Amino acid sequence: MKDTLYKYLLMLGDNSMILGHRLSELCGHGPSLETDIALTNISLDLFGQVRNYFQYAAELDGNGTTEDTIAFLRKEREYYNVVLVEQPNENFAHVIVRQYLFDAYHQLLLSELMISKDQRIVAIATKSIKESKYHKRFSSEWVKRLGAGTEVSHGKMQEAVTHLYPFAEEFFKVSAVEAEMEKQDIGPDSSLLKDKFYEEVQTVFDEANLTVADLKPRVVKGKEGMHSEHMGFVLNELQYMQRAYPDMKW
Repeated sequence: MKDTLYKYLLMLGDNSMILGHRLSELCGHGPSLETDIALTNISLDLFGQVRNYFQYAAELDGNGTTEDTIAFLRKEREYYNVVLVEQPNENFAHVIVRQYLFDAYHQLLLSELMISKDQRIVAIATKSIKESKYHKRFSSEWVKRLGAGTEVSHGKMQEAVTHLYPFAEEFFKVSAVEAEMEKQDIGPDSSLLKDKFYEEVQTVFDEANLTVADLKPRVVKGKEGMHSEHMGFVLNELQYMQRAYPDMKW
């Protein structure tokens, strides 16, 4: 069971880490100073969550494992994030739609993790959900503002939704690790969050005049370590310093 819990912690942390890295790429490139700072702060919040998950995972693993070795020294197939979060920052519409889809799911997940049998996970979720509520408010307001805005902003948002929305189905494809965690009352059954997620997202998209009616789910397996072509580029940048200067200390 310890090995499964270890992998589950990586799964939780990897989602926040890869999305946090994507947001960090935008530092200094936001459409306004206020929005730039907000996206950077969301990135920092996500990395704070990652540290909590990976510190716990390192304690479980032992053998000299640290939060840094977990974050930076795994191979691509050893990362278990969903494929959605590794999608690139094509434009601000893509950034916002990707963020909102993750935030809508993440808050539901954290709510369930707050009643986990694992008290360490409960503590992480209890702290993180305060941040996730702000993240979702920020991203959902931008979805509505841009979707129901000008013809240009609406068109860009609809294009982003058309590309990214089908990735969201992976949140609810229950992996063997998640199934075991649910059996142990440590993690929730992600499939039970599905109706709440799609209902909430549909409400926001309706307000934004965005349509998802004809979009079919993508078949992806990020939770099993099978990623898109973008993941290698993410890791190349994310891991560069640790691999170029092994055991580097600040």
